[in-house]
Order: sequence, then C-alpha cells, then structure tokens
Amino acid sequence: MVTEQEVDAIGQTLVDPKQPLQARFRALFTLRGLGGPGAIAWISQAFADDSALLKHELAYCLGQMQDARAIPVLVDVLQDTRQEPMVRHEAGEALGAIGDPEVLELLKQYSSDPVIEVTRPPLVSLPVSGPWEALPSPAPALAWSSLKPSPSLVARATIWLRMPQKTELPFPPLLTPASAPSPAGLHCGSALFRHEVGYVLGQLQHEAAVPQLAAALARCAENPMVRHECAEALGAIARPACLAALQAHADDPERVVRESCEVALDMYEHETGRAFQYADGLEQLHGGPPPRAPPSPGAP
Repeated sequence: MVTEQEVDAIGQTLVDPKQPLQARFRALFTLRGLGGPGAIAWISQAFADDSALLKHELAYCLGQMQDARAIPVLVDVLQDTRQEPMVRHEAGEALGAIGDPEVLELLKQYSSDPVIEVTRPPLVSLPVSGPWEALPSPAPALAWSSLKPSPSLVARATIWLRMPQKTELPFPPLLTPASAPSPAGLHCGSALFRHEVGYVLGQLQHEAAVPQLAAALARCAENPMVRHECAEALGAIARPACLAALQAHADDPERVVRESCEVALDMYEHETGRAFQYADGLEQLHGGPPPRAPPSPGAP
C-alpha cells in the first residue's frame, strides 16, 4: 500500500521546476495511477508552473482520474484567462470526462468563449442528444485506454478511428474503416480537429502514421497545439523514423513543441527499452535507475 509520505515525495518531484521535465511527467502519471485526494492536491498545485505543456497534461490526467474532487481546480483553470488556451482547452475536456452534471451549465457558458480553443472542448464535452445516446451503457468495449467525452459531430471522425472495426455505430462515420490508421485528418478541419487526430494516431501506435505525423511536426506554420500532439504521438509509436523527427525539433523555437519533443524522446526510450511502465515514480523513489537522458541528435 502506498503511504501518504510516498505520495508527497512523488508530488514534490512534480512541482519542482529544477527537475527534468521528463521526470516530472513520470511523477505526474504515477500520481494519476495512484489517485486519491493527495494525488489531486499535488497535481492541482502544479498549475502554478510556467510550462503550458505540463499544465495541459495536468488537466488531462485529472480528467482521466474521473474524480469529482478535481472539479474545483479544473473550473478555476477553465475560468482563468491568464492560463494558456491549450491549458483551458484541456480543463474543459477534463470536466466533460469527469461527467458530473454540476458542471453542465458552466460548460454551456464557455461554449461561447471568445477563445476558440476553449469553445470547442466544452461543446464536445456536453452530453449530446441523438444517436450517440443510443449506444449501450456502458459503451461497447473500445480499443484504447484513455477516456474522451461523448463526441459531437466534430469529434466523431476521431472516435471512429479508435473504434474496433466490427463495432456497429448508430451514426454514419465521417471516415471509412479502410482509412482507420490513415493520417488524412492532419490535413483538414480546424486546428483542434487536427490536434485530436494527432492524439488518436498516437494511441493507435501504427507506423503507417509516422510520415504524416513527422510532416505535421515539421510545419512551422502549423498550430503549436497540433505540432505538440504530433510530437507526443511519434514518441508513443517509437519507430526509428520517429526518433529522427523528434531530434530534428529538439531545439524548436516554439516552447511547447520543444518540450513535447523532450518528453516524446523520453517516451521513445521507454517504448524501446525494457522498463515495465512509464509511470515509474514509485520505483524512482525507492532507488530505481533515473530516467535516461534523451538521445543526442544523430544517435542511432
């Protein structure tokens, strides 16, 4: 059983800006797995950081935990116009993922926020009327481990990508099953749509997506939210071509892209190594080997 002292020690790593970003991410995902009020308190404290990427992941993890005790801090983040749009965006999605009816009116309110990144997630997060509600409860077994809110029409193409191909949907898909690992969505729709496509392709971990993910990462004119998600997807897919693409942008002038490549290189090292789990905060606490430094440019 994990003690309160162990949770606090992992939390200290998360909130310490002197720690390498990859170590802080591993601590974050460890806290997500442990759950409970102590983990939520430490994750909430880290929203004072100046890294938009880290704060985005904090909100994502709180949504994944599906613990209503995280609602107050997520509401604060969503309402705080000083927070970066991508952070408020993820807070909106996290509130939808938790699914407590008490936030319904708030999400409706922010569905008309002047910041487009904030507007769309609440719309996706709200329960929708119509065919999606006809799905059995719980929904059919899905081929991914992360939770996303009930989809609006905008989101259904990415949801379809993540469905087992034999799943019968009560609404017409926006993409055909034959295109299931296709990265075509990285070239169309809004930046938020492309961002979600990048996320889904990372979840699929299929090497067929690597060329287009790498191309999207390399497009400097692309929205940083999209490039960030493409970088993390490449880290999850973890093929040699992914390593080259990530190393090429390790010094990107856009901070969120640069930090995403740093974390993705750590993910790559995990996926290609022998470690049992990425969320190894407890192992590090008890004297395990520290996370390896990201491969240097040009490394095989």
